[in-house]
Amino acid sequence: MGKIIFYEDRNFQGRHYECSSDCADLSPYFSRCNSIRVESDWWVVYEKPNYTGYQYVLTRGEYPDYQRWMGFNDCVRSCRSYPQYRGGTYRIKIYERPDFGGQMMEFMDDCPSVYDRFRYRDIHSCQVMDGYWIFYEHPNYRGRQYFMRPGEYRRYSDWGGYSSTVGSFRRMRDF
Repeated sequence: MGKIIFYEDRNFQGRHYECSSDCADLSPYFSRCNSIRVESDWWVVYEKPNYTGYQYVLTRGEYPDYQRWMGFNDCVRSCRSYPQYRGGTYRIKIYERPDFGGQMMEFMDDCPSVYDRFRYRDIHSCQVMDGYWIFYEHPNYRGRQYFMRPGEYRRYSDWGGYSSTVGSFRRMRDF
């Protein structure tokens, strides 16, 4: 079972809340979140309740302020736990158009620049065959994050995207 601890203040100070399962609404437990300690498993924390808003993918470790997890603000309102991926291979197919249309390319490794490898700036659909992946809004793993688990994503809104722009992506592993 995973475990994550949220702290209201930076450097693990102030009120805190320990969580060991998915939680759709964290607002009863703290008003702001400025530091996080992940003790086990991988976690996706969300800016809004019900697993919506900005997503932040966290591996085991300490995050003494929200900028360490690439946070845009101190607002965390829901979270989900994912066990570490135990499979040996990672595979994802990305598509130029919705519903798996247009040009397709398959990846088994990280991609620091989608445009350099795919020649398109937008990904409108994808199929995650093996492993967990993270899409980033900008090249070199920066900007908004989108956690991808195995399954079909027929359009960017299926993974919570605000647009089809994906600048980079990588396999979800302990970094």
